[in-house]
Amino acid sequence: MPSAPRKTRIGMIVPSSNTCLEPQSYRILGDRDDVTIHFTRIPVTRIALDDSSDKQFDPAVMRDAAGLLATADVDVIAWNGTSGSWLGADHDRELVREISEATGIPATTSTLAYLEAFRSFGTERIGLFTPYTEDVNLAVITSYERDGIKTVGHRGLGLSDNESFGRVSDEEMRPGSLELAAAAPDALVYLCTNLYGANIAAEVEAETGVPVLDSVAVTLWHCLKLAGSPLLAPRWGRLLAD
Repeated sequence: MPSAPRKTRIGMIVPSSNTCLEPQSYRILGDRDDVTIHFTRIPVTRIALDDSSDKQFDPAVMRDAAGLLATADVDVIAWNGTSGSWLGADHDRELVREISEATGIPATTSTLAYLEAFRSFGTERIGLFTPYTEDVNLAVITSYERDGIKTVGHRGLGLSDNESFGRVSDEEMRPGSLELAAAAPDALVYLCTNLYGANIAAEVEAETGVPVLDSVAVTLWHCLKLAGSPLLAPRWGRLLAD
C-alpha cells in the first residue's frame, strides 16, 4: 500500500494555446510540496465575440476534460479560462454544476474565482486590463455589472490570437496598469489566464497602493480555498495571501 502522505491535487482544464498558466501556477506555488497540479487541454486558439469562438467553450468538451482529470483523483477541478467573463457568469455556474454532478468533485472557473474574490474582499470597483479587443472588454464590463461589479476604467491590447497573449511583456503592461490604478479602484484586474500579470503584482501594489488580482493567481487561490489548503504568498497579490 502507498505510504507517502497524500498531497492536495488540483485539476485544471487549460486552453490549448495557453503557454502561461501551467508554468506560472507552479511558479506561484514556489517551493511548496503540499500541492500538485494536473492539467488537461481543450482546443482554444482565438478570443472573439462570434459563434466559432464561443463553440470552443462547449460544456460537453469541458465535461469530457473534467472526466479525465477525475481519474487522477483530484480534489478540485477548474476551468482555467476567463470565457465566462464575457459569456456570462451563469454560463460558468451551469458548467460547474455539470462537472460536479458528473465527477463528484468540487469545481470552479477563473470567472467564478474572481467573483468569489470580489465577494470575499468587498471589491465593487475595478480597473480592467486585458489583452483583448475593445468589444470583448465591453462584453466583460456588461457581464460584471450584472454581478454588481463596476468597471471604472479599462485597457485592452487589441489582440485575439490566444497564443500571442502569453508573449505580452511586463513593459507593455506597466503604463496601462498605472493609468488604471490612478482612478483608485478597489482592485486592478488582469483578466486572462495567458497573461503574466502576477509577475508585476507586487510592484504595482507597492507603487500605487491598489490591490492586484491576476487571473492565474486568483484561479489557483480559489482552488486552494476549495481544497482547504494554505493560500498564496503576498507577492502574487496581497489580497490572496494566506
